[in-house]
Amino acid sequence: MITPVLLCGGAGTRLWPLSRKSYPKQFSHLFGKTTLFQAAAERLSGEGYASPVVLTHSDFRFIVTEQMTEIGIDPSTIIVEPDGRNTAPAILAAALWLEGTDPDALMLVAPSDHVVPDPAAFRNAVAAGSEAAHAGQLVTFGITPTHAETGYGYLELNDEAADFSTVPLKRFIEKPDTSKAAEMLAKGNYLWNAGIFLFSVKTIVEAFQAHASELITPVRKSIDKAQPDLGFLHLNPDAWQGVEDISIDYAVMERAENLSVVPFSSGWSDLGDWDAVLRESKQDSRGVATSGSVTAIDCDNTLLRSEEGMLEVVGIGLNNILTVAMPDAVLVADSSRAQDVKKAVDALKAKQAKQAETFSKDHRPWGWFESLVIGERFQVKRIVVHPEASLSLQSHHHRSEHWIVVEGTAKVTIDEEVKLVAENQSVYIPLGAVHRMENPGKLPMVLIEVQTGSYLGEDDIIRYEDEYARGQGAKG
Repeated sequence: MITPVLLCGGAGTRLWPLSRKSYPKQFSHLFGKTTLFQAAAERLSGEGYASPVVLTHSDFRFIVTEQMTEIGIDPSTIIVEPDGRNTAPAILAAALWLEGTDPDALMLVAPSDHVVPDPAAFRNAVAAGSEAAHAGQLVTFGITPTHAETGYGYLELNDEAADFSTVPLKRFIEKPDTSKAAEMLAKGNYLWNAGIFLFSVKTIVEAFQAHASELITPVRKSIDKAQPDLGFLHLNPDAWQGVEDISIDYAVMERAENLSVVPFSSGWSDLGDWDAVLRESKQDSRGVATSGSVTAIDCDNTLLRSEEGMLEVVGIGLNNILTVAMPDAVLVADSSRAQDVKKAVDALKAKQAKQAETFSKDHRPWGWFESLVIGERFQVKRIVVHPEASLSLQSHHHRSEHWIVVEGTAKVTIDEEVKLVAENQSVYIPLGAVHRMENPGKLPMVLIEVQTGSYLGEDDIIRYEDEYARGQGAKG
């Protein structure tokens, strides 16, 4: 059995404004009904695969469980990192966790935000690399290039190799400039570095001991002192502070000699920018890809997306343009400048724009809410509560609230009173009252909340009971 290890972090900058720090791209529905994260979990499941181990950040842990539940996959462990420390510490943490169960087991490390159109072909590639991995090789997967890409690192082979073979890796190559990328494409013995790895637990731990031994002690301490909570394994934050921020390539792979590659040419993308999304999208005869409420008139080689159906986007006479509209932000860029979207995020951060990292829609363990109108002393929200979910028992120092149920039925606690509030009914929560909102039904419950008061921040919460074990002042 191969244990998938899904890496589920990220800063969410390259596909802004759809992807942001508070909700990176792997959780988004870029293509079809499943998210990238769900597609990755499904791709690495079934016969021959054990339940996955997921590594993520505390902010995403409930999103992970929600999306896994939706596709019917139960992870064996969700390891929660106190802070992102790049791929090497995350992979080592997973290996040390699995070491106690079966040090000879194979672990397949994969980012959760890639697109692989042919999952069956990818599983065949994994099977092809399994023998080498059992024999002590560090196996990586190289993608046959389709164009001179400058956004990927490359893998150099001694000679060209066929799909589903396992061949020695000569060396890693950093992201090239345009001319070097074109030269490597023409030679034919270079592959894109997909950042996907297959090895036994024992082999990768030995590789860290040989090439990055300074990581072993703090990561092992973070595992040994980890705290289980609500099905999550929280790494010890004090030990984790001593862990270096470094990628697996720099820490181990570029130093190791027992490296093998499985070539793969059946389609892959890490969706590193919006131009990559355009390439992976279904296009019309003029190279135009659309999503949502959009209209394209005399456009060529253009991406037009309107997310969440909030805006009607119309493009007229556009050529090589990327347009992505969210309810609170719109990106318009020349496709040749797709990699510069990160610069836009930096510019927004510099001016302290909320849109740089967060959405108007805010996800919580119990559902989500979005701000519809914000005034100096009032705020209007739409709140959606999952079936049989509840918010914490709480009170506020600075605001009162009006709740109007528009879909479903709410079970509402106000001090000592508990009552049901049906659709088209409302309830008032006085300032200081101890209250809770629950959805007792089998369908999502939707209400409109009107807050009034001198301070409307999400940290104005005194929490008395919370099934999600969040602390005082935690949001939601």
